Amino acid sequence: MMLNILSIVVALGLLITFHEFGHFFVARRCGVKVLRFSVGFGKPIYRYVGKTGTEFTLAMIPLGGYVRMLDEREGNVSAELRNQAFNAKNVWQRIAIVAAGPVANFILAIVIYAVVALLGVQSIAPKVGKVDQNTPIAQTQIQAGDELISLAGESVTSWEDVNLVLAGLIGKTGTIIVRYQPDGLSSLQEDTVQLNRWLVGDEPSNLIRAFGLSPWQPEVLPIIAQVVDDGAASAAGFQSGDKILEINNQPISNWQQVVGLVQANPNKMLSVEVQRSQDFLELLLLPKSTEQNGKTIGYAGLAVVPPKWDEGLIRERYYGPLEALSYGVAQTSKMVSLTASSIGKMLQGLISVDNLSGPITIAKVASASADSGLQSFLKFMAYLSVSLGVLNLLPIPMLDGGHLLFFGIEAIRRKPVSEKIQSMAYRVGASLLFALMAVAIFNDIARL
Repeated sequence: MMLNILSIVVALGLLITFHEFGHFFVARRCGVKVLRFSVGFGKPIYRYVGKTGTEFTLAMIPLGGYVRMLDEREGNVSAELRNQAFNAKNVWQRIAIVAAGPVANFILAIVIYAVVALLGVQSIAPKVGKVDQNTPIAQTQIQAGDELISLAGESVTSWEDVNLVLAGLIGKTGTIIVRYQPDGLSSLQEDTVQLNRWLVGDEPSNLIRAFGLSPWQPEVLPIIAQVVDDGAASAAGFQSGDKILEINNQPISNWQQVVGLVQANPNKMLSVEVQRSQDFLELLLLPKSTEQNGKTIGYAGLAVVPPKWDEGLIRERYYGPLEALSYGVAQTSKMVSLTASSIGKMLQGLISVDNLSGPITIAKVASASADSGLQSFLKFMAYLSVSLGVLNLLPIPMLDGGHLLFFGIEAIRRKPVSEKIQSMAYRVGASLLFALMAVAIFNDIARL
């Protein structure tokens, strides 16, 4: 719980601060007096007043922030300060101030991705482990052991790349080209896949599996690395280094067989033959029971010796400063395009609104990415920054995009949109945002 809280506070705190700093920085450069710079909502827990009179605050609820500028629409402004009011600036300055927040998020994403590149990008080559029948990829001749080279015209060097390309194909109708290198051959092969409104209305938990692919993994031998104290295996006499040969007279060749048999037999005695050094022993294992996804399964309290990956499948690349910056720009552009495309498909009904996520899911993903290491957490923050920037550019009143819409109309008409129309639009926009937030939080709770 503490890691969840700390992860989301760090992630959202940095992204919101950078977003609001974009507004603040450009506002000051345009000569606008900033009254308050707040990270978070609610009661301030820290307050500081700068030399220019700006009040910097840190509030209790870290799920947003704002920059309050001097504005005649929000109160009386003295004559000597009127030239510092936001509404007194020309339309292009106001556009620059409002757009600076989302732009700051994109800049932050570029910097984070560049840092990831400088640390070194490590990935697993997209070598196929299994092809499922009656799936899109089954239309090709690709087989287990082959390596994907490109998908729908985009080069893929890792399963992360494959996942991102597939995310962009949701709802697609048409033909895509799959290029791959058959196992043991140096030449490349090319096949086509016909899609028809792929995954429309579905909520797949794994896009790669939905496409019909399973990543190649090394075989996990049934050799025990650790025995949990006070567990069922400990009571049965298992020791680290034991190799499981048979369970209930069924030959065992890999760890997945062990997991399947143990989970399928909660509170049922299993006869297990193991090899310990040069000795062969028969142990009686009584798996304990636990609930998982509404089902009762067995567990033994064993950890397996991790498998060794083929070094030829582990791809590492290190970047210099300029290359890292270019990588950051490319990755950010890719994520902006994917996010905008996904929003468009959701509006068209091609992607279910069940995919909307709220603060609970963000907290869980932040915690999981923090558990996976610094690079995973940085990538998550970069994507979250891109999402924040894109969402704020939506032409919805109350968001930066709504303000930009009104200012754009003003630039074309050479006069501002009436206060009455703006006020009505803001109320509609607020209702829409609250509705979307309610759906996202409902989805979060349903996933729990």
